[in-house]
Amino acid sequence: MLAVRGSRAFLLAPGETQETDLGVLELPEDVTPGTVVETHLDEAFEVRRLRGPDLFDHLERTGAPMMPRDIGLVIGHTGVASGDRTLDAGTGTGVLAAYLGRLGVGVTTYERDPEFAEVARENMSTAGVSDLVDVRTGDLTDELDELEGGYDLLTLDTGDAAAVVGRADDLLASGGFIAVYSPFVESARECVEAARSAGLAEIETLETIQRRMDFDDRGSRPSTAGVGHTGYLVFARFLPDVG
Repeated sequence: MLAVRGSRAFLLAPGETQETDLGVLELPEDVTPGTVVETHLDEAFEVRRLRGPDLFDHLERTGAPMMPRDIGLVIGHTGVASGDRTLDAGTGTGVLAAYLGRLGVGVTTYERDPEFAEVARENMSTAGVSDLVDVRTGDLTDELDELEGGYDLLTLDTGDAAAVVGRADDLLASGGFIAVYSPFVESARECVEAARSAGLAEIETLETIQRRMDFDDRGSRPSTAGVGHTGYLVFARFLPDVG
């Protein structure tokens, strides 16, 4: 759960304590969301249930996680939903896997780095989705011949994504989607070419750009702070010809 006061937010389990500049905070074992707890200096914090966007801020990071805006596009473009099965590669922090798990999606995700994989497992426990997300240590490309396939969604965030896209017809159920994230346009192009060679349909590439708006007494305009670009998303669909 989150213990929140203003801009302060601490991720704690019931029974845990946290030293803060406002005193020592201890969550009761039977704490529930909406409860107000006080530090030993009588400073109040509100207890909140951990929600999806909180995962991005509070999961332990092993690298740059996928941004919520990109995750939203993946979910929106593929329509992935509760009961679906996703095959994922490039787990990293596991933010995408955690989001999907909280939707009720079963996720099998591969992470090459054993230490990163272990952190991802801990993050899945924090997100409450360990029963839905299977974090495997290894390279997905080494396991392609062993997987049974029939996945509804294939999500990739790896440098060799194009090689996996080329096997999408073996991995996806009819009507299933691929969604590939890449920070570089060259990798996105390789995935598009692989999707074409594999006979996939509805191939589409999007650059993710988002700008915040500033409103003040002088007027309204896009913010000049921050970088609006995060990366490229390649989508495609497996629609076998049965005619």
